[in-house]
Amino acid sequence: MSLVPEKQNKPAHILDTVIGRIGQIVLGKEHQARQALACLLARGHLLIEDLPGVGKTTLAHVLARVLGLHFKRIQFTADLLPADILGVSIFQTDKNNFVFHPGPIFSQLVLADEINRATPKTQSALLEAMEEHQVSTDGVTHKLPQPFFVIATQNPHHLVGTFPLPESQLDRFLMRIEMGYPDRDAERALLKGRDRRELLESLAPVISADKLASLQQLVACVHVAEPLLDYVQNLLEATRRAGEFAEGLSPRAGLSLLAAARAWALLAGRDMVLPEDVQTVAPAVIGHRLRSAAGGHSVSVKRLLESVPIP
Repeated sequence: MSLVPEKQNKPAHILDTVIGRIGQIVLGKEHQARQALACLLARGHLLIEDLPGVGKTTLAHVLARVLGLHFKRIQFTADLLPADILGVSIFQTDKNNFVFHPGPIFSQLVLADEINRATPKTQSALLEAMEEHQVSTDGVTHKLPQPFFVIATQNPHHLVGTFPLPESQLDRFLMRIEMGYPDRDAERALLKGRDRRELLESLAPVISADKLASLQQLVACVHVAEPLLDYVQNLLEATRRAGEFAEGLSPRAGLSLLAAARAWALLAGRDMVLPEDVQTVAPAVIGHRLRSAAGGHSVSVKRLLESVPIP
């Protein structure tokens, strides 16, 4: 499997190539592919909420392939136990002690498929690992691999047999996105083309996991000017004083917004964040962190952005 030649090793070129490879499999969804890649570059975790069959699982598979990451898929069901995710210690008679057998969480990219079909206890086991980047069993701490990225898919809450994620657990996800239906041209290409799983098998990685880690480090170096920090603070304060929202955004939400904006700027080939970067990532970063005063998560991030002046 060949990687991108060194002479083409500039971040913007590499990331454009990654987006292009994703677009060969997931048709007509460049914006969602950029959102997912930005989330990974910002060292966050991604929640994809949409109907079955619109490409959520395929996007996770493609990302793992093009980024050269070890991939595991966990199908969440009502009878899934925390040990099925984290692993279990089994007594070995020949060694006369317990030996830990790692679960599927010990992968660089983990797909938690239909996370809201599992019970809250099982959901929490995954989300603790996401937050701490480690698993503790029997008093022993086991570090998770790096990079470590969770993509969780979630069915809409009106579907039967779902356990909605509470606000404290939704906050663990840097971004929440929707795939949506493909446009007519993309859907026609899907109908006429080869099976997506067959195409996945022939997909070569664009970069290595080590190169991805260096790109993640570059994100932290993207410059944020003082007026841009004022803008982010003004957005946070607007949610806290507006009667439209049940609660305002936390400082962690502000940090998440900046991290995603930095990653979006790097994707655009820039070394500094612009207000439009913040505006572009804001719906995916803060939409699931806000609740309307009337209840539920149907809030207008667009209206919030329009109410705060751009520096």
